Amino acid sequence: MEKKQVFVADAVFVSNESDQDELLKNIYDHLLDSGYVKGNFLAHIIEREHNFPTGLSTKTLGADLPNIAIPHTEGEFVNKRLIVPVALKNPVTFGNMIKPDEKLQVKFLFMLLETNPDGQAKLLSQVMNFLARTPEKELKNFLNFTDPEAIYQYLLQKF
Repeated sequence: MEKKQVFVADAVFVSNESDQDELLKNIYDHLLDSGYVKGNFLAHIIEREHNFPTGLSTKTLGADLPNIAIPHTEGEFVNKRLIVPVALKNPVTFGNMIKPDEKLQVKFLFMLLETNPDGQAKLLSQVMNFLARTPEKELKNFLNFTDPEAIYQYLLQKF
């Protein structure tokens, strides 16, 4: 699969937001303006995040790595298949995907936009493979990037 198909320069974000719902709304506004998602996407991604959290502890990958989240919702609310990277200047609280009652301070999102109902697992596995094979020090640097262009270029080369 070609990398350019899952990342686009105008769907890479850096956010100052510290509230989860506001963060998702801000990203949604940009994605909707660009035609990547449908109008009902926001309500569904927020509802899904509240019921099935997507925060992931990165402790198994390295002691000093920031936690991530992988928000997504059903393909019927999506127009284009993308992985949307979002660097967070402030930690945002997400529920833990593995232990939903546990809260994680997240510093980076990989939002999955998938039009194919069976494609979520493939995109998720691509993100997990990227995290697992990237050396810890390099991953830590990447997860702390605050320049959308640097994030985009890194992912084009390394993902």
